[in-house]
Amino acid sequence: MATRKRLSPEESRKSALEAARALLIETGPQSVTLKAVASRIGRTHANLLHHFGSASGLQKALAEHLARTVCETIRQAVEASRAGLGSAREVVDLAFDAFDKEGAGALASWMLLTGNEDALSPIIETIHELVDDIAPEEAAEHSDIMRVHEDTLSLVLLALGDALMGQQMANSLGVPRDTARNRAERMLADSFDSVG
Repeated sequence: MATRKRLSPEESRKSALEAARALLIETGPQSVTLKAVASRIGRTHANLLHHFGSASGLQKALAEHLARTVCETIRQAVEASRAGLGSAREVVDLAFDAFDKEGAGALASWMLLTGNEDALSPIIETIHELVDDIAPEEAAEHSDIMRVHEDTLSLVLLALGDALMGQQMANSLGVPRDTARNRAERMLADSFDSVG
């Protein structure tokens, strides 16, 4: 009989969040339950209950984990773009993929539908922190900072809407599937040009 490796509390939480993220991507937000995650990592329901308190707590921790991971990737892409090493399209693709392929859009919708709206706070706070960090240092004027915030709001809403119903809308309207991404790219490119 094999013995289970004892994990530190931090390792156990990280393992659970990675399993929750995999479940989210593979089968959707409704599958992110304490029981399913515990089963996937070979732990008990009680073990996860200890770390997260409830399924709602697990979903909130997953939202925070996704937000931090995605925002760090986007931050790096924005910095590369400003240094001439990347493009606005890379930033757009990262944001859109986070909400679509990485499941953040489905998770956000699920939490809203199940009344777990406060679980969205980590996503909103992390995006706000990202925007404050990447707002140009030279943008001492309030209007420049507000423009960055407005661009971020537009990008996130476009990415979220596209993840939830972009394919259906594009089909219905007879436009290419990447129309929303293209619009977001033009918006960010214009914003980067005005800063640079």
